[in-house]
Amino acid sequence: MGCAISGLAARAEFGERTTEAAAAVHLSEEQIQMIKESWKVIQDDIAKVGIIMFVRLFETHPECKDVFFLFRDVEDLERLRTSRELRAHGLRVMSFIEKSVARLDQLERLEALALELGKSHYRYNASPKYYSYVGAEFICAVQPILKERWTAELEEAWKTMFLYVTSLMKQGYQEESNLHSAASPKERPDKRNTAL
Repeated sequence: MGCAISGLAARAEFGERTTEAAAAVHLSEEQIQMIKESWKVIQDDIAKVGIIMFVRLFETHPECKDVFFLFRDVEDLERLRTSRELRAHGLRVMSFIEKSVARLDQLERLEALALELGKSHYRYNASPKYYSYVGAEFICAVQPILKERWTAELEEAWKTMFLYVTSLMKQGYQEESNLHSAASPKERPDKRNTAL
């Protein structure tokens, strides 16, 4: 568990900034290129990274399992490592990261993607307080894959990207929440923890 930003460190370093501050964060051209180059290496192991990321997430933040009804009562992390459902969800998250990386040069499309994901997380009752944890665990999972390619500058670039994307997801979640809080009770969706 030697990742410096997992667990409690993730909160202080990674995700506890306001949406306004996060929205003001922009990646430089150099950071975008660093992320894209590193993604070329990471994408060869996306299923592995997805599983490692979520197993670590459940180790460091067991309360996150409550969002996933299939994993809520699973205490055996070894069973999670071999779970087809966790693999499938990990691949969906990795697909989102891949789309985000591809759209770093097209911010309008990236913003639309992240806002929509935030809205869908509202419908799954996946609280925004968990979003930054995923980015922190992703970074921990890819460091060993990138080996000597991993640098402090690359880490900062990935953190900045996740900060930007999660701020948009939080905005989408809030927009969806506002929409449904204004609706009559009959029009509100049945919010359950049904991410999987």
